[in-house]
Amino acid sequence: ASLAVLASGGNAPPDPPMPSARAGEPAVAAGTLSPAVVGDLSKPGAVILAGERLAEVPGALTAAARLASVTGAKLGWIPRRAGERGAVEAGALPNLLPGGRRVGSAGASEVAAAWGVAALPGTPGLSTSEILSATATGDLGALLIGAVDPYDLPDPAAALHAIEQAGFVVSLELRVSAVTDRADVVFPVAAVAEKPGTFVNWEGRPGSFPAALPVPTVRTDLHVLAAIADEMDVHLGLPDVSAARAELARLTQPKTLPTATAAAPAVAASSLSSAGGLQDPGPGHSFLATWHNLLDAGRLQDGEPNLAATARPTVARMSAATAAEHGTADGGKITVATSRGEITVPVRIAEMPDRVVWLPTNSPGSQVRRALGAGHGSLVTVRSAE
Repeated sequence: ASLAVLASGGNAPPDPPMPSARAGEPAVAAGTLSPAVVGDLSKPGAVILAGERLAEVPGALTAAARLASVTGAKLGWIPRRAGERGAVEAGALPNLLPGGRRVGSAGASEVAAAWGVAALPGTPGLSTSEILSATATGDLGALLIGAVDPYDLPDPAAALHAIEQAGFVVSLELRVSAVTDRADVVFPVAAVAEKPGTFVNWEGRPGSFPAALPVPTVRTDLHVLAAIADEMDVHLGLPDVSAARAELARLTQPKTLPTATAAAPAVAASSLSSAGGLQDPGPGHSFLATWHNLLDAGRLQDGEPNLAATARPTVARMSAATAAEHGTADGGKITVATSRGEITVPVRIAEMPDRVVWLPTNSPGSQVRRALGAGHGSLVTVRSAE
């Protein structure tokens, strides 16, 4: 079998707030692959894998879907977070219902029947960014936030501002956070080890597990949400995890699923190249490449300094020519900045395109979204910090 990896790293955030010139992922997938690679992808068993960062590049997922269609290769998505594939299966995207049924499609009637309602709304819901935008403008008056870290969103400052504008905020959390600091009501819920559940891997295979550390007095998310729904006179009919699993199984069995789900993306790629390569950002500027290290400043490491201490050191990576242009070298220090803020870290020379700088997305001393308001492909300024 052949394998093509387009980008390493499921969220589908909107365009970042900073000016950007994206890397060439769409161009590669759309037609600059060598004939040998295209030939290999046309063989039986070929798989194209798309990762998290591909969603940040306008047109990249469209190009990947078209490449799969042209070659006949399977297309697989490998998200970063453990629960993302399961969330999609359960219908967490604004245009999808459980099992990949489209909102407003004929398959929606099956979900309506399972939920005991006459019909479901025919228009898609709101994405995370749209929910926050509507809250900031007063169109939404209340938020229920389940374990979302605002600093993991494309624009943390805008997210926190929206939460502060909400008339009422309910938080389901495990520990104190930026959301609980702003919430009117906080419900502490069971951690993964304290409750039964199901994870779905990137292939769509579910794996269920019992509670490893049962704590009878701790409520699960399901219990809390069901209690809130009952108070609002909306009865979910899911008294326990067995009922929830049974309902999801009915809605996601292959024999019950529609043959067509959501339409393939059709987003045009922006101008990405100049003379066959990346656009030149100009002196003093670079394009930002970024992704999460496996061990970084994630919230699940709170209170575990020994594990956190095994993480890779925080460094910026760039080519020798880029470092020289900014008056530094391997082992020196640089400052990467936007209009929002700056990050100063040591330099490591790597085999990279010139005028591209890499930073870890959320490591100690390099919290890109929080400090810079930037993301993968954003235009940043670079200067020596020595």
